[in-house]
Amino acid sequence: MKDYLTIATVEGVRIYALVTTNLVGQAARMHHCSHVASAALGRAMTGALLLSATMKDKERVNLRFVGDGPIGEIIADAEGSKVRGYVEHPDIFLPPKNGKLDVGGAVGSGNLVVTRYLLNAEPFTGYCELKNGEIADDLTYYLYKSEQTPASVALGVLVNPEGEVVVAGGFFIQAMPGARDEVLAKLEDNVLHIPYVTQLLKMGYTPEKIIGTLGEGLQVDIKESIEVGFECRCSRQKIIDALGALDKSALQEMSEDEITEAHCDFCNTTYQFTKDEIRDILNKK
Repeated sequence: MKDYLTIATVEGVRIYALVTTNLVGQAARMHHCSHVASAALGRAMTGALLLSATMKDKERVNLRFVGDGPIGEIIADAEGSKVRGYVEHPDIFLPPKNGKLDVGGAVGSGNLVVTRYLLNAEPFTGYCELKNGEIADDLTYYLYKSEQTPASVALGVLVNPEGEVVVAGGFFIQAMPGARDEVLAKLEDNVLHIPYVTQLLKMGYTPEKIIGTLGEGLQVDIKESIEVGFECRCSRQKIIDALGALDKSALQEMSEDEITEAHCDFCNTTYQFTKDEIRDILNKK
């Protein structure tokens, strides 16, 4: 199944559902993630895509889970249908908790920081304490506490014993102004009785079918589906532009080294520049 997101309305409530199996697997391999790190990063990137879907084109959302657990910070950054992310310590290992990957134990206690980069406006940053470090509950809590948005977020990543991502995805239910109480009560009941996201995806459920299950007994209106993927915005030219913004003394010092390296945390790519390339940037300056 391709990675894609589907948007629908259910009687005054927006529902977003998506599958992210391929992009989460790509990120996990790129960062050499352990089982629990794959689950944490996958949930965060999936959550970022869901929040990004509520924003205008070219607006961006950045999630930072800053906990005191062994995984360190988790960063997920989404713009439209593209997402990137990384964890500070991708090789951590924790024993399972209640038969599941212990993402909450890996994240620990701390804060969730959400920054929305808006068009023609200053970026908006909100934060809240982490509810339990499980990512989905933290996002639900953040939306209620910091943005006064009644919502329900569910995220899941299933990793096999070999460390491969089997399925990944999630859904986001957002009540719009004027949504009727009986509709919200029905959706809440449906959410309580629906299987885990990973179980649904493993059974072959598409985002449309997940939405249909969530909206059972209500009028479901599928609006659109959008393909999503992992994409980093870094490039060699962007690094050159950044180097060109440094002062001359810093570039002069770099030009004395045989090789200067610049590393992108989001895609784990290292760019190398020779002393001649650094001197060329210095001469142009």
